[in-house]
Amino acid sequence: MQAEEVRDILVQEIMSSSPSTGRPDMTVKDAAFLMLHEGVGSLVILEHGEPVGILTERDILYKVVAEGELPSRIKVENIMSSPVITVSPDSSVAVAAKRMSDLHLRRLPVVEKGKLIGMLTEKDVLRLSPSLIALTREWGILGVGKGVEIKEPGSVSGYCEDCESYSINLQLENGILLCHDCREEQT
Repeated sequence: MQAEEVRDILVQEIMSSSPSTGRPDMTVKDAAFLMLHEGVGSLVILEHGEPVGILTERDILYKVVAEGELPSRIKVENIMSSPVITVSPDSSVAVAAKRMSDLHLRRLPVVEKGKLIGMLTEKDVLRLSPSLIALTREWGILGVGKGVEIKEPGSVSGYCEDCESYSINLQLENGILLCHDCREEQT
């Protein structure tokens, strides 16, 4: 396998396919209850099946609670973020993650032909990170790219393959990337 053959990971491969939705005419109180019940931090607001906005916990906190407004008297359409910024399911995760970073977004509704089909969140992208570290290590062992095997690295940043904590000091130990604490436990 050559490096040119390695394809991008697509948004549709890591997105959640059942995003929580709401309506613009519902009250903020009803929306907050729905978010609590579904265990989510946002609702994609749909009108005629198409996304017209997004309501986040932050919108509720800053635009209702901090302003002393009554959630039962405010409609979602008055505080939702609109127009909604979306991504297509066949976009690469790298492009979507850069867009999220550039625009300071924590979630992107996934839209195909005007219809909501999923949600990509920061957590989805972060969950992918440990897999990419392992994949890159395997590519190095297999000689993908420059054809050079991975030798003992100095230290790299990423997620420990034992405790799954983020570390800026991962080192290859017995074939797996470990943080300082996990390396200490093995000795």
